[in-house]
Amino acid sequence: MVQLLRKVPELTILIAVTIIAYIVIEFAAKVGTEPAIGAFSSIDLIIISFVISTAIAIIAVIAGVGGGVIFTPIMLAFTSIDTLIIRSTGLVVAMFSGLVSTGPFMRKGLADVKLVFFGAVPIIVGGLGGAFSAIILSSYMGAAGDAIVRLLLGVTLVLIALLFIFGGSNTEYPRPRKIDALGQRLRLRNTYWEESLHERIRYRAVNVTLGGFLFFAVGFTGGFFGLGGGWAVVPVLNLVMAVPLKVSAASSGVLLAMGNAAAIWPYITVGALIGVVAAPWMLGQVIGGIIGAHILASIKAGFVRNLLIALLLLTSVKLISRGLEGLLGIDIPIF
Repeated sequence: MVQLLRKVPELTILIAVTIIAYIVIEFAAKVGTEPAIGAFSSIDLIIISFVISTAIAIIAVIAGVGGGVIFTPIMLAFTSIDTLIIRSTGLVVAMFSGLVSTGPFMRKGLADVKLVFFGAVPIIVGGLGGAFSAIILSSYMGAAGDAIVRLLLGVTLVLIALLFIFGGSNTEYPRPRKIDALGQRLRLRNTYWEESLHERIRYRAVNVTLGGFLFFAVGFTGGFFGLGGGWAVVPVLNLVMAVPLKVSAASSGVLLAMGNAAAIWPYITVGALIGVVAAPWMLGQVIGGIIGAHILASIKAGFVRNLLIALLLLTSVKLISRGLEGLLGIDIPIF
């Protein structure tokens, strides 16, 4: 960590300013003197949100899934905050985790610009469609719509976990067995320097047409649930299009910054994005995103797989139970 702070002086300055700002707020601000939740004041919740957001950003950037895929399910499963507010904040979390990591990824040559340009359009269009659909469902169905969202998100998390479980363990450097005609025309092939192996890795994208349709579906699902698009961009690039895992994670981060910036606007127009709620999560994503992006370049990204699987499955159980409780009017005692 000390070496990273020396290498990235702007990160040192940002952390120092953040610590000073929170100290000033804690002692000088009059807002949040009364308990907001339990024994925690509003200021305490802001600081806790920042710390948790930083940890989420580090894990999310390394895995290439975006912070929203961790933030949104946990908040929907374990809090009673309005679902539109949670989903809009989840898109902000996912957007900033991708936005901050974009620079380091591009400088290190891990993010593939051609793949990013190819996937950006369907993800943006799908994200806008999903966000508008979420707002319409909430407007017409109210509490029942919120229960449906939790139930569907729980099932979606199970499917995401299964993607990682059955995707195989030898996907860090996939070797396609065929040449894709559209991929050839678009020249979706490249090389990158793998620091952990000390050699250059060559790759070419396959199943490009299928990948385009899947990007649209990913964008729609991400915009609807507030997950961002990164939760499945990595599996699509890695498992479907045979792009190395580290390049998939890096390219996913850049795609998140572009796709979520568009998907969040429908939520802003209906007032679902609250600055006081989103601000500490945004700042945590900035710091955690920088740290995670630098860590990714020098480690094997595959170890994050087990952590994500456990987290997704655990949260999915709670989401499904809360969804059934809302729809059936029964109490399901699950942690």
